[in-house]
Parts: sequence; structure tokens; C-alpha cells
Amino acid sequence: MSNSHTLTFTAGPEHIDELGHVNNAVWVNWIQDIATSHWSAVASEEHQRAYVWVVTRHEIDYRGNVTLGDTVEAVTFIPEGPTGARFDRRVDFTNAAGKVIVSSRTTWALLDRASGRLLRVPKEVAAPFLS
Repeated sequence: MSNSHTLTFTAGPEHIDELGHVNNAVWVNWIQDIATSHWSAVASEEHQRAYVWVVTRHEIDYRGNVTLGDTVEAVTFIPEGPTGARFDRRVDFTNAAGKVIVSSRTTWALLDRASGRLLRVPKEVAAPFLS
């Protein structure tokens, strides 16, 4: 995937729940963090000023745990073009052993920043994110 984006996350004390591993809500935050980082890294300044994305759906599969001090590599990409105002995004988190331990598919909707209204994803906004 030529248009993927990668970030590394390390589990700190604030991420750990009573079971001794990263809390599910933290994974959702990390999914949002890498998605917004990807948008900031790839989208033009003009598009970043004009548009904002909101999540409409999260689907997450948990296949492993991360404990205090562990590091995971997150890779995100857009698997296919937009449908109307919506765009699906994949994020896979890989542990130090190279195993995907958390995988998500989230649906994001594009809003006009000035009006707050939903709008169809313009081709020029989608193009830099597609393989």
C-alpha cells in the first residue's frame, strides 16, 4: 500500500486497565490519532482548512494484549475509494513479534468545516489516499 501511514505507540501507565493491559478505549484513541496524523501528513493545507472528518462507525478485532512498556506499530490505509461522504479506513497494530494484535475498520464522514454539513468526498480530496 503506497499510501499507508505508520506510527508507533508505547503503552504508558495511563493506558493500562485493571487487567494489566491496554484498555479498549485507548485503542480507539490510537485509531483516531493515526487517522488524524495520516490526514495531516497527506492532505493539502487547503483541504485541511476546508474539511474535517468525523467517525460514524468503529469495528475492532482484538487478537492480543499489550502491557505496560510494550510498543506497537500501527499502519493505516484506505482500502477503497469513498462512497458519497464516507470513507473506510483500516488500522492494524503489530506487536514486537510481528503479529497483528488489533485490527480495525472505521468509517469516517467528511464535513464542510465552515458549515458543519456533510458532503460528498471530492475526488481531489480522496486521490492522495488511494493506492
